[in-house]
Amino acid sequence: MDETRDALLALARAWLDAFNARDLERLLALYSDDAVHTSPKLRVQRPETNGEIRGKAALRAWWADAMTRLPGLHYAGKHLSAGDDRVVMEYERQNPGEAATMVAETLVVAAGRIVSSHVYHG
Repeated sequence: MDETRDALLALARAWLDAFNARDLERLLALYSDDAVHTSPKLRVQRPETNGEIRGKAALRAWWADAMTRLPGLHYAGKHLSAGDDRVVMEYERQNPGEAATMVAETLVVAAGRIVSSHVYHG
């Protein structure tokens, strides 16, 4: 169990590092080709998605847009919890000119890749 937990925690740290470095290719490499991502921000920004996108092309478009629109966006990791096939990242969403927001994001992992991610804003 410790090896699985350690691998999940390492994946979460790699996710935060890649996002904050604006390294889209490194971030996408953590996902399976048909990964599903849900987020309340998707529901607001792209209502036609009903808050859900599928596949790396959709993930690439979503994050590239966010990184362009919000160049100062940063996720400050607060806590990671892992077990079985998932890891929960708690981080503070920081963007200049906006109030900081606490976020919990669950990454479900299979064969070392993220197969789904689910964002919850606090």
